[in-house]
Amino acid sequence: MPSPQQARAQASAITSGKSAGEAEASPTSQLRTLFDQPRLSPGQRRIAQYLIEHITEAAFLSITDLAERVGVSQPSVTRFAAAVGFSGYPALREKLQSIALGHLAGGPAAEENGANELQSAVDAEIENLENLRRDFGDPDQVIDIGRKLSRSTPLTILGLRISASLAEYFAYAARRVHPDVRLVTRGGSVAYDALLQSREAGGTWVLAFSMPRHAQETLTAVRVARSAGLRVALITDLALGPVADDADVVFATNTGSRLVFDSYAAPGVMAAALLQAMTDADPERTQARLEDYEQISDQHQFFLRD
Repeated sequence: MPSPQQARAQASAITSGKSAGEAEASPTSQLRTLFDQPRLSPGQRRIAQYLIEHITEAAFLSITDLAERVGVSQPSVTRFAAAVGFSGYPALREKLQSIALGHLAGGPAAEENGANELQSAVDAEIENLENLRRDFGDPDQVIDIGRKLSRSTPLTILGLRISASLAEYFAYAARRVHPDVRLVTRGGSVAYDALLQSREAGGTWVLAFSMPRHAQETLTAVRVARSAGLRVALITDLALGPVADDADVVFATNTGSRLVFDSYAAPGVMAAALLQAMTDADPERTQARLEDYEQISDQHQFFLRD
């Protein structure tokens, strides 16, 4: 009898193409597409990030109010609108309002109906997952990057500080279906050595995680990877910013921030989706490796009998 992982590998392959009614991207994804095209200055990135994080409110601000909230000048907002392809701030605001109103019309009710703090935190995570679900309406990029990660031998997984837990989860699972997965959870020269060795051994891709608070050493490690000739796929909560700017591919998913420490439901599902795409990329290797692992785990009694 196949293990649960084997059964899911056989039955849960991702299929390409958009299904009717589900291809509308989340507001975060729409805004990233809107803002990612030009090379924005640091001040312009601050405006973009504020709009992404506060879309339902910011879409209705005057240019004066938006400039005050972000801490920039009104001419800076005007230049930002031009940089992202609009004739001026009014035209940009009209687009932002369209995105915000579309989200409110299709999203969960704004009122929390007297929910307590823990329930509100769960509600926020549900909204994050709903946004991710909309992004998955077109899974082509996930499928493509999963295929590329599968072909990178070795494959390096990078996660420093708070991001180490997500990196460890991904690396643990990826080792079941990939022959050479290297995990990097320490920064500085240790990370540099591991990245350089991975490239020298024939690796082509790094999967990096960057969750808040975003570590300076993660940015440095990503830049080292790129300078060594490795390409970087990034799972993060920021669609724009220094780490995202230096990555080749960015999967931006919101984190839960209602409690003292952030929660990672959506980034965890994003990681699982990439793992699924890796298994789909080489189903024969996946099946063979899972079967071998099951034999070893049974022989050495790794797991309790349910």
